[in-house]
Amino acid sequence: VQLQASGGGLVQAGGSLRLSCVISGRDLNLYHAAWFRQGRGKEREFVGAIAWDSTSIEYADSVKGRFIISRDNTKNTMYLQMNSLKPEDTAVYSCAARGGGWSGYEIESRYRIWGQGTLVTVSS
Repeated sequence: VQLQASGGGLVQAGGSLRLSCVISGRDLNLYHAAWFRQGRGKEREFVGAIAWDSTSIEYADSVKGRFIISRDNTKNTMYLQMNSLKPEDTAVYSCAARGGGWSGYEIESRYRIWGQGTLVTVSS
């Protein structure tokens, strides 16, 4: 099972980007999925998560109201729409997937499947 994230790039503050995460090898609808990010010199942090059937979606306080997570299980793809970007959003964004219950959605160690990161740079 592999995850492939894409869509990163350079954007000015206030702009928008949409990241995609495609799963291969298994159907995405078997898993809850999440986005994490890691800024330079910082620890990786939770951004947001979405349940396998999209019935539950949670965000970190730092992105709430600006970022939107969605998924299309028919395309085995999860998305992260990032709006009103700030320089502090600059980071490598990684997607992850896990089975099991919904609790612990924000805990990095609960995720067993990880994709490589995609770099998002927000200029001021």
